[in-house]
Amino acid sequence: MMRGLLGGLAKPFTQTAGLARWMLVAGLVLTAAFVVMAVFAPWVAPYGFAQSAADGARFPKAGPPGADHWFGTDRLFFDVLSRTIWGARTALEVVVLSILFCVAIGVPLGLISGYHGGWLDRILVLVMDAVFAFPSFLLAIVFSFLLTNLLGGSVIAVALSLTAIYIPQYFRVVRNTTVSAKEATYVEAARAMGASDGVIMRRYLFGNVVQSVPVLGTLNAADAILTLAGLGFLGLGIQSTDAAEWGHDLNRALADAGSGIWWTGLFPGLAIVLLVTGLTLVGEGLNETLNPTLRRRRLLPVVMPARAETTITGEEQQ
Repeated sequence: MMRGLLGGLAKPFTQTAGLARWMLVAGLVLTAAFVVMAVFAPWVAPYGFAQSAADGARFPKAGPPGADHWFGTDRLFFDVLSRTIWGARTALEVVVLSILFCVAIGVPLGLISGYHGGWLDRILVLVMDAVFAFPSFLLAIVFSFLLTNLLGGSVIAVALSLTAIYIPQYFRVVRNTTVSAKEATYVEAARAMGASDGVIMRRYLFGNVVQSVPVLGTLNAADAILTLAGLGFLGLGIQSTDAAEWGHDLNRALADAGSGIWWTGLFPGLAIVLLVTGLTLVGEGLNETLNPTLRRRRLLPVVMPARAETTITGEEQQ
């Protein structure tokens, strides 16, 4: 009975660990496929992202999928398959740059604010909470307006627009972890040994407070893909002649939907869904695996040894 009870208790924990592992593997496979397309786009894509002719012949206008163009062409004579593949490169560039900017700004600010406290902490928390209170997409639109006038519709401008809305998340995670970690015994021992504040933050706190940053970065990457597509759909992102961008392609596909031209919007939209799904699965899988508050150890069923049956002879009874 005890063996059955322990085995029944171990089963949900094992199933949860297996589900997290499969989520992580599936997300990595999906994400890796888009990363390969982004990195090797010049060799994978049959044409350039703004190429409308080949071998002296112009591509058909809004041509349906066929042997020459697997995903068809749009009204600008562009190959949809090529733009979908090149769009992966644009999305990867914007997401990687925005996350690097967020880590470079949000993590040091959160570490300094949580460690020193005082008036600096109150000011930074007030600013970050004020930024975090605004709807993220609305804030991205505002920053996109400002940065587009300064830098134009470039990858850097869009990446900085996304950075402005994600910095408060990194700041709050690192700051809250630092507030609790700075009271630990090893930090007190480092102070007693004469270590400076910079050494303590760099050598003793940084490695402990950044453990949640990879998970946060993966989840923010999925949200950044949607925000980038939203900006492109509104015409605030990257233009067609500058780079291939899925949201901008969906905007141009609106006029095609009423004419029965379904392929110009289907494939960019499907790419957004698949990449966001892959990044979300990676983030959730990493969260279950790396987060100590959510990680569950597998419990192996306990095998109880069989009880040895003893027989009492007549002499022993006497």
